[in-house]
Amino acid sequence: MVGTVHVVGAGVAGLSCAVRLARAGRRVCIYEAAGQAGGRCRSFHDAALDRVIDNGNHLLLSGNRAALAYLDEIGATDSLAGPPRAEFPFLDLESGLAWTLRPNAGPIPWWIFSSHRRVPDSRSGDYLRGLRFAFADAGATVADCLDTARPLYRRFWEPLVVAVLNASVEEGAAALLWPVLRETFGRGESACRPRIAAEGLSRSFVDPALSLLGVLGCPVRFNSRVRAMTLAGDRVSSLDIGGDVVAVEALDAVVLAVPPAAAAGLVPGLDTPRESRAIVNGHFRLDRKRPGVSIVGLVGGVTQWLFRRADIASVTVSAAGALIDEPADVIAGRLWFDVASALDLGDAPLPPYRIVKEKRATFAQVPGEVARRPGTRTQWHNLFLAGDWTATGLPATIEGAVRSGHAAAMLSIGANT
Repeated sequence: MVGTVHVVGAGVAGLSCAVRLARAGRRVCIYEAAGQAGGRCRSFHDAALDRVIDNGNHLLLSGNRAALAYLDEIGATDSLAGPPRAEFPFLDLESGLAWTLRPNAGPIPWWIFSSHRRVPDSRSGDYLRGLRFAFADAGATVADCLDTARPLYRRFWEPLVVAVLNASVEEGAAALLWPVLRETFGRGESACRPRIAAEGLSRSFVDPALSLLGVLGCPVRFNSRVRAMTLAGDRVSSLDIGGDVVAVEALDAVVLAVPPAAAAGLVPGLDTPRESRAIVNGHFRLDRKRPGVSIVGLVGGVTQWLFRRADIASVTVSAAGALIDEPADVIAGRLWFDVASALDLGDAPLPPYRIVKEKRATFAQVPGEVARRPGTRTQWHNLFLAGDWTATGLPATIEGAVRSGHAAAMLSIGANT
C-alpha cells in the first residue's frame, strides 16, 4: 500500500517532483498559492507588446541533464532552441569589439590554446585559473579565485558569474561555480550548447507538465495557499489551506516546494537563506521579425545577455540591486541603448516595451547565505523540501530546481511505501 504525496508549490521544483512521482505511479496532489503554475519560470501575454513574454530570461546549457530529463518526461524536449554547436557571441558595447567563444569537442579544452576560439587578448593560463574553483573553500568568493586585472575577467568571467550566481564577482560564492563549469565546459562542446525556450518558458516547462499531470489523474489546486501544518511527533498530520484542513494520512508524505521565507514560516526552527538578490528583465518589440533565435553576451553596458526571438529582444540585468528601484521608463531607456547598440539599430526610438522586476529573483548566493541552505530531508520523516534554494550543490537555476524536485520525489517514495 502507498499513500499520497502532497506537493506544496507548482514552480519548477514542485512540478518536476510531481511529474516524477506521477510517472512512477504514485498518487499526487499539488497545491499552488497563485492562480497559475511556474513560479518564477513562466510566460504571460503582455498587452503593451501584444506578445507572450517570459517573466524572466533563462539560459540553459545542453549539459543540464536534470532539466533536459524533465523536459523529456513531459514531452517537451523539442521546445528548446539554440545553435547546433556551442558558440557564445560577445560584444563589448564600449569598444565595439566582437568575438565568439567556441569550445571544442571532448573534455580536453584545447580551444583555449587557439586565438581564434578564445576571448581576445586572453591567454590560455587565464582559463586554467578556473581550476581554482574546484578547491575553493566555503568562504571564498569568485574574486578570490581570479585575476580581475586580466581582460578575460571582464570579457568572460564577469558576465558568466553574474548570470549564473546573480551576484557580483566580489561577493558570489566560488564553490557554486565549479559544478557548473565541470558539468558543461568541462565536458566539451556537446555539453555547453546554449538553449532557450523557443516559444516561452510556460510552453516548455509548465504547460506540458500540467497536461501530463492531468492525464495521470494528479490534480493541481490553484489559489490554495498552505497557511499552516500540524506537526505531531515525527510527522506532518495535516495541512491548513485557508481553513480547509487536509489530513495527511499515515502513509502520506509532504513536499514543500515553496520559497525559503514561506518554508521557514511553515516549519518550526528551519534555517533558510534570508537575503535575496534582484533581477531586471527588459522586453522590446522590434519593427520586424527575424527567423530563429539568437543569444549574445554583452559587456561594457548595463545588461549582460541579450536574447532575440522573432520580433522580441529581451535583455537581462542580474545582481540588479542598483537598478531595481528606478522607474520603469528610466530603466527602459537605459536598456534600450544597449539593445540598439547590440543590434546595430542606431538611434532608433524606444519601441513598445515591458520591464519586469524580480526583487527576490534568487536567494543571495554568497558564502554566508549558501551555508544556510537546508537539505531535502527534515526532522519529520514524511516532510521533504524542494527548491533551487535548498542544498543542491548548484546555483539557483532551473537545473538546480529540477534536481531538488527529483531528490524530494525519491525520498518521499521511500517515506510512504
